[in-house]
Amino acid sequence: MEVPSTTANIGPGFDCLGAALDLKNIFTIQRIEGDGERFELIMESTEGNHLRGGPENLFYRAAHRVWKTAEVEPFALEARVRLAVPPARGLGSSATAIVAGLVGANALIDCPLSKEKLLELAIDIEGHPDNVVPSLLGGLCFTAKGNSGQWRIVRCEWDSSIKAVVAIPSLRLSTSEARRVMPKTVPIGDAVRNLGLLTLLLNGLRTGKEDLIAEGMHDRLHEPYRWKLIKGGLAVREAAIKAGALGCAISGAGPSILALYKEGAGKLISQSMVKAWEAEGVASRAPLLNLQTLGSSWTSKDL
Repeated sequence: MEVPSTTANIGPGFDCLGAALDLKNIFTIQRIEGDGERFELIMESTEGNHLRGGPENLFYRAAHRVWKTAEVEPFALEARVRLAVPPARGLGSSATAIVAGLVGANALIDCPLSKEKLLELAIDIEGHPDNVVPSLLGGLCFTAKGNSGQWRIVRCEWDSSIKAVVAIPSLRLSTSEARRVMPKTVPIGDAVRNLGLLTLLLNGLRTGKEDLIAEGMHDRLHEPYRWKLIKGGLAVREAAIKAGALGCAISGAGPSILALYKEGAGKLISQSMVKAWEAEGVASRAPLLNLQTLGSSWTSKDL
């Protein structure tokens, strides 16, 4: 099962806008002997060596939500994971575990739950939609709760000329820590400004217009409070812009940093971001990534 990474909170899209990227985790799962509390996790990557199996594992908790909803007795599972999406970096690693647990558990019982129901469960487990929705569906997704109380998802257009660089540092930053530094309320002027910026950004991504992306790729709701948690982050952002990035933002809760660019500028932007972090004593890598439009997918050999 292939589950893509995501970059969320894109610019002014706090807790509502996210995109799937072509960096992915690969899960292979199977039923094993034991009761419904047994979950064995086998990591085929050094990056996730600290992750453990057991009933409290996020993947297995998601699987249990499927079985409870489908009124199926829980059973023991084993999951093998080839991890390319590093944890606690702002690239939706936890979302990949949730989505894989939901999709995999559903597939093992012949898919009684619809994709819409899986989305609902995913958002409920994660607490916000901007990572899990694009991880499951792919593409650029805007998600909001309507007046009816239901989640509404809009697949937004992303012009093929717009590419992404994501600078991924050796630093880690938990989402809970990043949320703690945010204020309980924000000035109405900042909220209104973000709404306008979001309109500019979405239209820029749709049309490929560089000026709209450059103007729209800013935030007043979470970034002013979170940059201080990312060592050297502002220097990395400045380096990306100087190297030709149209815009630069914290990816998810951080500490990874997303830069958008037109085709051709990616290599220089990547090198500049890595060098800027290196000057701050932080090792990093900055892969050039494309929008992933297929979302999560599985075949029988994954089960």
